[in-house]
This record gives sequence, C-alpha cells and structure tokens, in this order.
Amino acid sequence: MPVDTKRVRGPDESQSPLVFLPPTAQTCEVLRRPGDRGKGDVRPLFARCGLVSQAKGSAYIEAGNTKIMCSVYGPRETERKDDTDMKSGRLVCDVRLAPFSCLKRGAWIQGSEERDLSLALSESMQPGVCLHRYPRSQIEVNVMVLENDGGVLAHAVTCASMALADAGIEMYDVVLGCALRQDGDSCLVDPDFSEERGSWQAGYGENQGRVTVALLPNFNQVSGLHADGEMREDTLTAAVRTCMDGCHKLYPVVQQAILRAVKRKAPPPEK
Repeated sequence: MPVDTKRVRGPDESQSPLVFLPPTAQTCEVLRRPGDRGKGDVRPLFARCGLVSQAKGSAYIEAGNTKIMCSVYGPRETERKDDTDMKSGRLVCDVRLAPFSCLKRGAWIQGSEERDLSLALSESMQPGVCLHRYPRSQIEVNVMVLENDGGVLAHAVTCASMALADAGIEMYDVVLGCALRQDGDSCLVDPDFSEERGSWQAGYGENQGRVTVALLPNFNQVSGLHADGEMREDTLTAAVRTCMDGCHKLYPVVQQAILRAVKRKAPPPEK
C-alpha cells in the first residue's frame, strides 16, 4: 500500500490539551467580573443586519465572545397541510452550534442541546410575530452559533428578532433576550461561559439557578421564560425583573442596527 511521505503522521495515542492546564485554571469560581462590568451590567453588544445576501433577512451579533449569525427564509409554502396552517403561518426555528464554537468539538449532527434551544427559541419568538398575516406558509429561522461564551439562547432570540425585522416580516414588536445566573442572594446578569459553567460543575444548591427571559420591550410583556435550578418565588420574581431591565438596555443598540439596515435598503430620494 503506498504511503504518503509528505504527510506528518500524528501519534497513535493522544490526550486532550485540557489535561495540561494548571489546577488554578480549571476552577470556575467567579470572584469578580473582568474589566469594569458590574454584576448587573450586560456585555457590550455589536449588531448588524443584512450580511447574508442569499437570505431574505439576516443579522449578526457579538456579545463579548459570543458570536451568533441568523438567516431568515420565506414566507414560503408550508409542507404540512392541517387546519392550523390554513389559518395562520408557522415559525420554524433551527439552532446549530458550530463544531468549533465550544471548548469540546461537537458534531454537525443536531444534538439534544440544539433541539432544546430550537424549541425554546420558537416558543419565545412566536408571540412577537404576526403569523396570522401569513396563512398557509412557513417562515424559517436558522441560527448558527459561531462561538459560545454564554447566554446563547438569550442572544439567539435577539439575533433572530433582528433578522426577522430585516426580512420585512410583520411583527408586533422586536423580541429581546437576557440571561441571569442566580447564586444565593447575588446574581450575575448576562453571564459568560465560565460563570455559567461554575454552576454546572458545582451543582445547583438552595436558591441557585439560571433564568432566561424574552421580552417585547414596547409592550413590556414577557414572551418567553426559561429557568432551571432551585429558587424561591421572590428570588425568581426579582430575577425576571432584572432580566427585563437588561433587555431594555439592549433595545437602543438593536433599534439603531435595524434603522441602519432600513436606510441602506430604502430607495434614494427623488430629486
């Protein structure tokens, strides 16, 4: 059998590079947040619309090291023929994590985490879209997570809302997302991956967990709420209110990004 002499062959046995990390780097204790960001501050958001030319609408956001791109296709004829689709349209959401987006390389096949994110995204987006204006049709929302540094669901909601607005889909309001990690009596708004991973590894104790809120800012109505862990009723209520405040902080950035996209698409004024 011929052998490729120009190829550098790797060792027969290998170990993960994470094994060689020092013990201090493997701990996930969050003593203080990097930079000047406080516990109630969201990460700086970069948002742009209309980056994918083949799609009806698209958006791209960066929140810290979390990078997400969304493309919207449709409305097009639906594949399912039932009474529900005859009266209103369907919103089909698909969330994929790029294999290089996480510390542990994933596969292209959709896993359970991606299916859960897709279902949660669909439930959060449906109250904000005027599906009754698109009978017998479906709108496809495809979200690709390029880098996962925490708060994927919350920022996927914001990115999908911007892409729908860029596609010209009629909506009641834009949908914004914000996440929070509760740790006893203190909370961290818009946690990054290290702050989220700390709760996963240590396990949820009393009054600890995570909350993700999807909000219609102009109506001040919650369109989606996802929480896990063990939290008291008053703690969960305060966490939802804190996430709503975080969504309102993101609204001016999203509004300006959509406005810039509309100005680019608008025809020049007649002379």
